[in-house]
Amino acid sequence: MCSLEKRGNIHILTLTGPGEHRLSSDLLDSLRSALRHLRSQPASPSSVLITTAHGKFFSNGYDLAWAQSATSPSITRSRFKFLSSEFRALISDLISLPMPTIAAVTGHASAGGFILALAHDYVLMRKDRGFLYMSELDIGLVIPAWFMAFLKCKIGNPSARRDVVLRAAKLTAAKAVESGIVHSVHDGAEATVDAAVELGKELERRKWDGHVYAKNRLVVLGEVVDKIGFDETVEGQNGDKTVSKM
Repeated sequence: MCSLEKRGNIHILTLTGPGEHRLSSDLLDSLRSALRHLRSQPASPSSVLITTAHGKFFSNGYDLAWAQSATSPSITRSRFKFLSSEFRALISDLISLPMPTIAAVTGHASAGGFILALAHDYVLMRKDRGFLYMSELDIGLVIPAWFMAFLKCKIGNPSARRDVVLRAAKLTAAKAVESGIVHSVHDGAEATVDAAVELGKELERRKWDGHVYAKNRLVVLGEVVDKIGFDETVEGQNGDKTVSKM
């Protein structure tokens, strides 16, 4: 599912294996467990988290095959609600983590996988493979309101947001850095992770109080915080809608 490696005060969280890293119940639980482990460690004024992944994908979003394999529409809706609730809990854990965070995106990041990357303070991306993609329009799902809140916080250009949401644009690394979504781009997976480590060392040297850092992050993401506890748009092609609260 995932591994957590410690290099001094830099922690590298890796989604392991060659698959799509779909946000399944097992993967979400594994990621939340890793974040709980980080929180349980003695507080350091200079810790940094880097999240990356093995293989072709950073994450291809929710485990839709599991949700849609249910034997009735009501069970399908229940499974969507469950994945939504668990993912929102993971993102809440991540954005309140008392340390700077960096996503080293070494493959495709789609839908929830795109949001997982954006939930980090910095996004670095390899330029020879992968794209950022909100796939909801192409697969007949309504984008959750809290996803849109993240996109508004992280993509300052309204035209770029429109293309991401209403054109389902697949953003290459070059386009993503041009749009201000990605901090920097690099040649290959190893170089992307190495650059993330170097950025992590730069942030580590600042020795910021992690708890103050997290509180400031939550102020920056105030609109996300307001919406993440309430998801009213888990909606499919037929207009069926489920409403869930964390």
